[in-house]
Amino acid sequence: MFGETEAKSRSTIQAFEKIPTPRPGKELPPDVPAVARRIWPDLVRVDAVDKYTVRFYNATPDVTIEGRLSRYGSDIMNRRAWEQSASYLDWARKPVTTGPYKVVELKPDVSLTLEAHDEYWGGRPPLKRIRFLEVPEVASRINGLLSGEYQFACDIPPDQIAGIEKNSAFEVQGGTILNHRLTVFDKNNAVLANPLVRRAFTHAIDRQAIVDSLWAGRTRVPKGLQWEFYGDMFNADWSVPAYDPKLAQDLLKQANYKGDPIPYRLLNNYYTNQVATAQVLVEMWKSVGLNVQIETKENWSQIMERAPTRAVRDWSNSAAFNDPVSSLVAQHGPNGQQQQIGEWTNAELNKLSEFLETSTDRAARKKAFHRMLEIAEREDPAYTVLHQNATFTAKPKSIKWKASPAFAMDFRAGNFEA
Repeated sequence: MFGETEAKSRSTIQAFEKIPTPRPGKELPPDVPAVARRIWPDLVRVDAVDKYTVRFYNATPDVTIEGRLSRYGSDIMNRRAWEQSASYLDWARKPVTTGPYKVVELKPDVSLTLEAHDEYWGGRPPLKRIRFLEVPEVASRINGLLSGEYQFACDIPPDQIAGIEKNSAFEVQGGTILNHRLTVFDKNNAVLANPLVRRAFTHAIDRQAIVDSLWAGRTRVPKGLQWEFYGDMFNADWSVPAYDPKLAQDLLKQANYKGDPIPYRLLNNYYTNQVATAQVLVEMWKSVGLNVQIETKENWSQIMERAPTRAVRDWSNSAAFNDPVSSLVAQHGPNGQQQQIGEWTNAELNKLSEFLETSTDRAARKKAFHRMLEIAEREDPAYTVLHQNATFTAKPKSIKWKASPAFAMDFRAGNFEA
């Protein structure tokens, strides 16, 4: 998955964020090595020592290696299935790994069908077949659930929960997950090149109002791009930029902003409450003098397109494990998505990213992380955190199943009974 990339290289690998097209043989789409080095920047190789032992060779020290092993990109895959596939894309659409279910059919943007892998090491799966359907409209998902067409309805907006639970046969599960909703900036845009304008964006947002009005208080405004489960790396004294419309207006005046239109790109129905959030944000920005216009796109390629109009977009950031390299560095560092697509870069933050990934001095690492938050959230904004994401799933009470604190749904043994 690393292609021709080298370990311990902090030069940014370009990514394109496009659906890969078939390539000859096993040639990798360029985004694959880019994402691989995002996950494993310094991995040299992995050797199979014996049937039950593997040895990892890293080019640098790495206090986060156990966390990296636990995240996506570290999956155990079947060598024979890869060798027998005609291309990367053929393999990717029907991978053979070690999970409880096997991919039977993938119809992009339509459905995904899985079948049980009865030899799964974690116990025989409880379901013979699972079919996930993409149903963008909330009302259609809910109606399909109540009529019995669907057994689960995902991404339920909080304002719909009470209506569903009026029917005593149904319930809604879920809550906050390890994912923050963000607004992301492209500093190459002629208007946003001035950090004062980006700072104005961050101070014009009443985040608590969004949480209270659109999420019924079922999520929260976190302390920037970090989580309490970072332990001693967590900066408890940090906070998101304060809601201060007067400061936002002063910053725009200092920047000599003349009301130039600024596009705000979003992918409709990708996040819960996405359109409603965008509409609220645009009104908040408008109130301080920012002329922001919503542009709804059909796919991620259009969202990421490096056109002159790329300026602000909707996004999120997940914590894959309990260290800031899994979030701030992985998504905004030298080989984070934002830099790989050419949206934003900062030399000091890149240098600190390398230190964070290779140092074993916990106190010095925390100090470096604090400085990175100052750069990315205050001085030269790469993004601004809106709120912690939450996800809610509706189902019949007769199905014994517990929602996981993640976007993923758990159908392993012990978590389903009908």
